[in-house]
Order: sequence, then C-alpha cells, then structure tokens
Amino acid sequence: MTTSHDPAEQHGDGRPPAADVSPETDVDADVVLSDGSTVHIRPIRPDDGDRLVRFHSRLSPDTQYLRFFSPHPVLLPREIDRFTHVDYWNRFAIVAVRNDEFVGVARYDRQPDSDEGEVAFVIEDAQQGKGLGMLLLEHLAAAARRRNITRFVAETLPMNSRMLQVFRQAGFTATTKFDDGVVHVEFPISPTEESQARQERREHRAEARSVARLLSPRSIAVIGASREPGTVGWAVFRSLLEGGFQGAVYPVNPSAAFVASVRSYPSVLDIPDPVDLAVLAVPAATVVDVVRDCGRKGVNGLVILSAGFGEANVAGDLRQRDVVAAARGGGMRLVGPNCIGIINTDPDVSLNATFATEPPQPGPIGILSQSGALGVALLHLAGQVDLGVSSFVSVGNKADVSGNDLIQYWEDDPRTSVILLYLESFGNPRKFSRIARRVGRAKPIVAVKSGRTAAALRAVAPRWVPDVGTDVAVEALFRQTGVIRVETVRDMVDVAQILAHQPLPRGRRVAIVSNSGGPGVMAADVSASAGLEVPELGESTQAHLRALLHPDSVVRNPVDLVAAAGRAEYEETLRAVLDDDAVDAAIAIFTPTARATADEVAEAIAGAVARRPGKPVLSCFLATPVIPRALRPPEPHGPGACIPFYPAPEGAVLALARVARYAEWRTSPEGAVPDLEEVDAAAARAVVAAALVGSPGGRPLTAEEADAVLAAYGIAVTRESATGPTPREGVETLVGIVQNPSFGPLVMFGMGGLTAELLGDRAYRAVPLTDVDASHLVRSLGTSPLLFGYRDAPAADVPALEELLLRVGRIADDLPEVADLELGPVIVGPHGLDVAGARIRVTPPPPEGPDTRRLRDLDT
Repeated sequence: MTTSHDPAEQHGDGRPPAADVSPETDVDADVVLSDGSTVHIRPIRPDDGDRLVRFHSRLSPDTQYLRFFSPHPVLLPREIDRFTHVDYWNRFAIVAVRNDEFVGVARYDRQPDSDEGEVAFVIEDAQQGKGLGMLLLEHLAAAARRRNITRFVAETLPMNSRMLQVFRQAGFTATTKFDDGVVHVEFPISPTEESQARQERREHRAEARSVARLLSPRSIAVIGASREPGTVGWAVFRSLLEGGFQGAVYPVNPSAAFVASVRSYPSVLDIPDPVDLAVLAVPAATVVDVVRDCGRKGVNGLVILSAGFGEANVAGDLRQRDVVAAARGGGMRLVGPNCIGIINTDPDVSLNATFATEPPQPGPIGILSQSGALGVALLHLAGQVDLGVSSFVSVGNKADVSGNDLIQYWEDDPRTSVILLYLESFGNPRKFSRIARRVGRAKPIVAVKSGRTAAALRAVAPRWVPDVGTDVAVEALFRQTGVIRVETVRDMVDVAQILAHQPLPRGRRVAIVSNSGGPGVMAADVSASAGLEVPELGESTQAHLRALLHPDSVVRNPVDLVAAAGRAEYEETLRAVLDDDAVDAAIAIFTPTARATADEVAEAIAGAVARRPGKPVLSCFLATPVIPRALRPPEPHGPGACIPFYPAPEGAVLALARVARYAEWRTSPEGAVPDLEEVDAAAARAVVAAALVGSPGGRPLTAEEADAVLAAYGIAVTRESATGPTPREGVETLVGIVQNPSFGPLVMFGMGGLTAELLGDRAYRAVPLTDVDASHLVRSLGTSPLLFGYRDAPAADVPALEELLLRVGRIADDLPEVADLELGPVIVGPHGLDVAGARIRVTPPPPEGPDTRRLRDLDT
C-alpha cells in the first residue's frame, strides 16, 4: 500500500519548530492492527538509515513501483539522508516498528506558502490489508494539525487501489481528480464526526480481535513448565492438559527433557511448530528476554503469571515497562504480569491457562478480575449458584490488556451476555465511558471498584467544593454509563444471577410471597430503603388469594401464606401475583416447615415461572444450604429458566433493586453531545496558551482572561460593580470544573447560599457531557426541588441552567489546561440566569493530547 513518489523537499513558511512540540513524545504510540497484532509508531530519526534500507529491500517490485512511479530496487544515499533527516515541522515522517524493523513509513511535506501538506506512505507487503495505512494516516494528520497544517494532498497511480481505499475510508471529506495518468487526492484533516466514528469502529474491531487471539489459541507454550508439584509452572501446565485444551501444548524447560510425559524444549525458539500463545511462569528478571524470544518466534500473545513487577517496587515497575515495550514491539498483546491466567470454556477451545483449583463450567458470564485471589473467589461463588462462565481473565497489574479491551471483545462474543469486572484502577476512564455507554445498552456490566476512600488519592479541587476523590469520579462515571456498581464479589454474583437467567423488570414494583411473616416484613423494609416499591395488590388478586389460602393469610403485599402453605399454595399464589398489573417482579421466600419441603416449593416456583414468563422471579430459601434441583437449569450448567437463589431476603432485594435501576437506564434516552452556538474554541485556546507562555507551571487567569475564555463559549459574566452588588432574584447555584488525577475533568453542580451551608449537596459528571447527563446532573441533588418552585423558592429556568452545564462541559472537554473553574454564584431566575462571578486556573496539559490514540499509558 503506497502513495506516490516522495515530494521534493519543501521549505514552507510555517513557523519553525517550537519548543512545545516535541517529536519524541508528539507521536509515540502502540497501536493494534485489524489482525490483533501490534506495532509501535514513532517519528523517524536520523539514525534510522539502515532500517529504512532493509525495509525498502523487503518491498515487492510492485510496491516499489507504486511508491516511486517507476522501478526503484535500491535507495540512493541522498534519498536515505533526505528521508531520515526531517525538521519535524515543515517536513515530518513517522514509522511503524515491529521487532526493531520498519513495517510502514508515512510522511508529509508542507507545500510552499501554504497550510497544505503533501502526504506519502508505504506499507510492507506482509502488513498490507491490516489497517496500518489508516493508523499511520490518523497519527500523521494529528501531528500535522499541531503544526498548523489543515489539508493533505497526495498523488497516486490509479491501480493503487489500497491507498485510494484508505483515503476514501478515512472519514475525511476527500476530493479526487484524474490528470495525466495520476489521481490527485486532497482533503481537510480536521476531525469530523464521521472520521471519529470510523476510528472508533476500527479500534473496536482491532482490540476485540487482539483479545480473541489470546483466548482462542491453537497452540500454547508454557515457558517455565515444571516437574515440581506445587509450583506455578507445574499447576498451569496440568490445568491445560486436564482441561482438555483442543490444541497443542508445549512445555519449555531447559532443565528437563520431559514434563508430565510431554517432550520439553529448552526455549520457545526450539519449538518446531508455530506457537499462538505463550504462558510465562519464570523469574521476573528473565521475563523480558523470554518476551523478546517470543516476538522472534512469532507468538501472537502472552500471559505472564510471574510476579515482581509494578506491584513490587520501583525497579519492578521499570522492568514491567521494558516487558510491555518488548511485547508490543514484537507485535504481541499481554495479560498480566502478576496474574493467575485466563480461561475460555468454549468447547472448541477448552482453555484453562490458570492455576485456579476450581475451573468454571460453561455459561454466559464474562469475568475480569484485577485481583487473582478475588478472581478465584468469584469463580467459586459463581459455581455455588450454577453461574456458568464464558471466559475469565485475571489481568493482574494490567500492564497491557485492560477492561476496555475485554469489554470490546465481550461485546461481540455471542457466548457472553453479562460482564463482571473487579477493578482496582482505570487505565483510560474516558475510553471506558465511551465503550461502556455503548455496550451496556445490550449487555449489562456489573463492577466492583475497590479503593473507595478519598484518602487513597490526592484530589485536585477548588477551595469552594469538597475534595473530589476518585470514588466520586467512579460513581459519576458508572451512573452515566449504566454500569451496575456493587460493593462485594458476593453482591456481584447476586446481581449476575438475575441478569443471566431472568428478564429485566419493567419497573420497580415487587410482590413478596412468604410462608412466614418476619422474612416478608424484612424484605418489604429493605425494598423501601433500596428504592423498590411494594404496592398493594389489586382487589381481584386479593379476592382470588383469600379464596385460595388459609384464613390467617395476609394477601395485600407482602403476601404471608402462613406455615400451613404447601406446594399448591405457593404455585397458585405466584401465578396470581405475576398476573397482577401492579407487579413488575416477585420474590418467593421459603422457611422450612412440616407442611412442605424445599424441593416441593422449588418445584412450585419453577412451575409458576414456566406458566407466567416475562417477569423476573427470585427465590430465597432460609436454612437451605443446597440449591434445590428445580431452581437449576434443566440440564446441568446448560441453558434454561434458572431461578436465582439467595440464602437471605436482603440479598435478593438489593440485587433486584440494582437490576431495576439498570433496566431504567437501559430504556432511557441515550443522549447526545449537542452542537452549541456561539462557541469559538480556538479563541479560548489562544487565551490559555498566552497565559502559559509567561507562566509555564500554570496560574490563575485574570478576570479579563477568564471572561474571555467564557465568552468564547457563550457564557457572559456579570461581576460586582465598584458601588456594590447588584440585586438579583432567583435560586443560587454553583457550577464548575474540578480535576481528578485519575479521571481528568468532572463537571460540578451544586446549590449555593444558605442551602449549600445547610445541605452541602454537590453532584458530578464526567465529560463529554450529553444533554441527558446535564438534565440528570440538575435533578440528582437532594435539594433539586428548590429548582422547581419548592415551597417559597422562586421559579427557576432549568433549561438555561442545563445549557450552562453543557457549555461548561464543552470547556472541560476542549481545554485540558483548565485545572479548575468556578462559576458562582449562578443565580437561576424564572427567565434565564446570571453568572455573578468566575475564576479559572490553568496548568500545562497532560502529555497525551486528545488527538493521540494509544492502547494505554504504561503508568496507569
């Protein structure tokens, strides 16, 4: 895949390279190709001449012809010098590297006296058709925009269909013209909705494919396979053999000719056949060398069980960075290090590359655990309630493969319908937000996020709001994306039972049926505190139950069948309450009595569910340690109407409440980031950039500077006059931006004045902020009735307040230099609002800008 001959060296009139644009970090990214492999993209360097010569020598004659418009088997010395020596401003080139060799080169040359760049690139034949040309174009365009290039132009031969296809599919608005046997292409390189959407689709397909290669290998090498019982290398090798892996397994042990009666090899390089996946259980100090060997072998992916990396100390963290660089440089994704492995229960794969003692049964649950111990506990708890697993990944230190990658894989996996995440950190919260919003509409995501206390992280916030710790950011993120947040892995399994085996409730109204009063009353109390409703049953339902049940029974809801109830009473009562239009879900509670056994009542519940499908039914069996057979799927661990089982009422109620909230989110409008009028982001960036020139470490903006930034986003500020405050009427609120060190900017909304002193309510949302987010943000406070004429409060123009929040969200999204922003008080009156004060503090932006698309930063 190539473009035309390289354009002659040009010296445009763009300003010379600036100190704030560093070629070493400006383009420095690991990217995933469409086949799931990786390459590293970086700027070309003067010492790359030998690599460029070797790269050119590997190109086929056809590719060379398309590149130079004529046969060109050898690069001339002057060409090598010109291609490798660029000024990184008017002339810029980037390369894609794998195993320290070039597999692709892209460059632009600024046209004289213009903001156009002539672009040209070439891809090694073996890597063509994998999306590398598109990725190089995206990164080159991002670098060009930062150097005041606005358009790309190119010339290519008509038969160069691959390159023409790249230009067509980039999402930019390209125009083509045929002249003198050459196709002329030109297009603006500013991002568009279409180009961004196409980038995200390509990213999704590539990252899902990279995980699929890890979870569906055809051959595995266990490097560090041991003959010593009790060692990790011993356990994982036997797990693969005993789990019935449907491919070849090669032990690698330089000290043993055989491991478990299987021929061993001293190195992965000595294995005569291809190896798709390598599982490493070797000392940490040797891992990086082994990873490099795997890259030379052509291994697709790695699972590193070894400890002694980022979780250990600074030296371990540096070692981990070297390992990740070696893996990605060799085209491989890696899971770990410091993990317990991966599992895929697909019968066509039967992969158990872990040292867990209880491998799961097949089922619809995809599990990620950042903790190995809690991952084992989660598998155990899932097994106790017959919750089958599609795949399990212990990510350990999460140095490469992360939750974002796995969610993209599970989104496309037909065997996975529910996603469970145990997380200790986020690598890229903004990307998580984008992916989770999309995936959660079809497949529920349940998460435990540990580290809830604000003391765990330093929070960055202005003086007028409480510290915004990571947990506040996590809560805001999960609320926006529909992720079901739970406290423990037990809670996770409780919720997953409903999601895996029952329909979603259409509302929050629950019927409670029990054969004893106490548990039913407890369930009703917990329901009220959890946000569920326990409505009185319809009169016809009550009349039917009075005719059916013992005279001492209570039939209003909760329904108390009393101890005299047996199988028939349970089944008929459940059928009746499920028929009631006032009921969205039911919980059946059973306490053992002489009148009925657990198995009999379980059969009654199953019978009612079979005859009245469509509404979720949960079961709670007190003093019953074993799940009755009738509540399990018809086939052991197979598909069927499995009924969730809980040992206590509160677990069932809390799980149902969480699922009901998720069901409401799933059917709510998705929202959109609206186009806002009177926005001039370039003018705001100019003000911020000028402020940082004189204060590179950051500073508060002056009142005039702050007003100019806000005016660029259509926000007018009314400051106090010298003669005193201007009288205002309305509801006093606060609006702002706060920065979280792990999550980036959050939009804040709160009440001002006396209300804030009494109640102190604040609510937060992550960016980008949609219209639905802004609406929920206003209405999420306990004090929100004040905004709607509550009691003696004046009426408030809520739409104007929501628009202000959207404009502030746009600032947070556009200007990463805004460390915090305070608008307050914001007086919301009946017909508009008045921003009575504003303060903004700016700092240098983080190293990774919005245009750079990386897999993940190594330190997150």
